Amino acid sequence: MPINRFRDEYAFLSNFHPAEIYFSGLVFETVEHAFQAAKTVRLEQRFEISNAATPVAAKKLGRGVTLRLGWDYMRVDVMDLLVNLKFFTYPGLMKKLVATGDEEIIEGNTWGDTFWGVCNDVGENHLGKILISVRQAGWNISKLSGWKR
Repeated sequence: MPINRFRDEYAFLSNFHPAEIYFSGLVFETVEHAFQAAKTVRLEQRFEISNAATPVAAKKLGRGVTLRLGWDYMRVDVMDLLVNLKFFTYPGLMKKLVATGDEEIIEGNTWGDTFWGVCNDVGENHLGKILISVRQAGWNISKLSGWKR
């Protein structure tokens, strides 16, 4: 059965899940904070987003930033980097991700995001694909290091 909601036991998959990461010279409370800040090269906007009280507030601030040149072409690579940072910084989260086995991971949502996820059975599910890729990397490392699945 696919994982199609990042809630309850799968809340750790969400970019809103608390997992402090260091990126581009700043510390961010969540992947969402870091991703929104990465949209701009204006340091004052990045700093404001890094200090946002919640991931929801960071997302709202990210909607108003001066977008960096070529953002649409780099956003998937940036998300991939940030999700990797999250899971490789926190081995406990990586173990939970690896423990999802071969389940399909779908960032199911009701707010119409068909780029990062799937809404009403429509969407590209880029975030789900990134999580599956990170899980595979974690699985490969787990075999080398002796983690138990």
